[in-house]
Amino acid sequence: MFLLYTLVECAPVWHSAWKVERLKPFIIPPHYLFFSLFHACYNSEEAFEPASRKMKWGFLFYGLLQAGPAWSVVAPRLKQPSGNSGVIHSVRERADTFWNPVIYEDFADNDVSVGPDGLYYFSASNMHYSPGAPILRSGDLVNWELIGHSVPSLDFGEKYNLTNGHAYRGGTWASTMRFRESNGLWYWIGCVDFWYTYIYTAKDVTGPWIRSAVLPGGTCYYDCGLLIDDDDTMYVVYGATNVSVAQLSEDGLSQVQTKHVFSASDVGKDGIEGNRMYKKNGVYYILDDHPGDITYIWKSDSPWGPYESKILVNSIKSPVAGGGAPHQGSLIQASTGDWYYMSFTWAYPNGRIPVLAPIKWEDDGFPSFVADEAGAWGLSYPAPLPLQTVQAWTRTDTFEEETLGPAWEWNHNPDETKYVVGVGGIALYTATVTNDLYAARNTLTHRVHGEFPVGTLIVNYDGMADGDRFGLAAFRDRTAYIGVHRDGDKYTLAVVHNITQEESAWNTTSNGTIVATVTALPVGKTLWLRASLDARASGTFAANFSYSTDGQEYIQLGEPYTMYTNWAYFMGYRFGIFNYATKELGGLIRAISFTSA
Repeated sequence: MFLLYTLVECAPVWHSAWKVERLKPFIIPPHYLFFSLFHACYNSEEAFEPASRKMKWGFLFYGLLQAGPAWSVVAPRLKQPSGNSGVIHSVRERADTFWNPVIYEDFADNDVSVGPDGLYYFSASNMHYSPGAPILRSGDLVNWELIGHSVPSLDFGEKYNLTNGHAYRGGTWASTMRFRESNGLWYWIGCVDFWYTYIYTAKDVTGPWIRSAVLPGGTCYYDCGLLIDDDDTMYVVYGATNVSVAQLSEDGLSQVQTKHVFSASDVGKDGIEGNRMYKKNGVYYILDDHPGDITYIWKSDSPWGPYESKILVNSIKSPVAGGGAPHQGSLIQASTGDWYYMSFTWAYPNGRIPVLAPIKWEDDGFPSFVADEAGAWGLSYPAPLPLQTVQAWTRTDTFEEETLGPAWEWNHNPDETKYVVGVGGIALYTATVTNDLYAARNTLTHRVHGEFPVGTLIVNYDGMADGDRFGLAAFRDRTAYIGVHRDGDKYTLAVVHNITQEESAWNTTSNGTIVATVTALPVGKTLWLRASLDARASGTFAANFSYSTDGQEYIQLGEPYTMYTNWAYFMGYRFGIFNYATKELGGLIRAISFTSA
């Protein structure tokens, strides 16, 4: 009787839940699948008329009895954060819980939205790294995978190629991305170099993305957020200190009008930024922040104002030890109807790391933040949706494909003629004659993951030319590396510390100091190079470098390097693989594999 009733009453809602929540029958046992679908039905006002709604509690109890035996076999086991390192929790224990940070990597300035498939999409900043504007995807707001970039190449001038200057701390930041249902296009909008606003579009979120428009010079949508209204009108909120709203043309590729809507002085502050725009129950909302501490939420009955404001969080304690107060990010409604705030904590050396928390809407029409019992950003919360399995962030890349995966980004645009992927690894030819690592083209970078990231490179350097320098770096505006220098017929394995840039024009101030060397190297010219980091914001910041000739026994070379933790560079440390010439071009090295652990 129960089964028949449920099938009749819940079929429409189950269909929607299947599509929106992306439940997977091939990884979830039948009893749990049934329970999950019943839960979607139970929470739906579509399925139960008032009279039958009274029966829900009885059916829920029955469903729990049926689903109970399945909890112990529901999905693979997951690891708890290192605060309890070594303790493994099954999904039975964590089925309704997630832990912050949701991604222990440098993905800042998030703009999270729902795609046409009901999944969640996360657009982030990556500044001068190419390709630009990384895109992540999730089915549960907790487990994310990196799937591509909105800006295929930083085609913003020669300096982005490292051929006529440099663009450190330029590029893509605090941009916005949305899917527009009426024309089936994804839009990415961002201001570059504080002057031009670029608009890229794609039919598929994984690309190809194309540059569709550049707004006139001086039209900078600084720290912008895109809203596609119920009537399909496109609005962009933007600005620092003084915030404006622009209305775009019907195709979304030009500006129709713009109007100032409020200022930082309205809340007694000297600056606000990080703007996002939303609409809920006919009311327009703008989310932004005072840098360093406070998140504001503004509301109005019109996109043009007037707006009134309320504080969402103020100097809240980070869930990451040593991390700064989360205060900038985006709001997102889960398929359950619940709302969440995705922000990030400033936690160098790793970077700006995403953290998630629920919010709830109050009678005054403003949201309030759900803190933990101590009033801090919670280390854990109930999961927004059934947790899903995604590809692990730490893994080995053997470069077997003809193109690089989205986890790899170049320092500035690469010289496409100076590398080849998929020929037993990636061949990196020297692309610049220089003594300056920061001026060298084709440095390939990979974000570090977790509290104690380890990067291991297997490399053959038989193709090096006289004067060449290659290595594996802990790469940022204060860099150290382990690598091989060739001078004549002599090959030296060296550890170099403290390659530095100044923090205004980002010019190089030091090419570093060699702190340790080894000259007894293998005849076959293949080495395993390793960088082991303490990337905790509360840690030692140590970068240790080691090498192996067989992949089994590693020998530390040199003393630990202390990584830099100032915020001005914005981006966190990365593993960097570089190869440059000091005399003439023509040499190459072959990265056989790279393991991020």
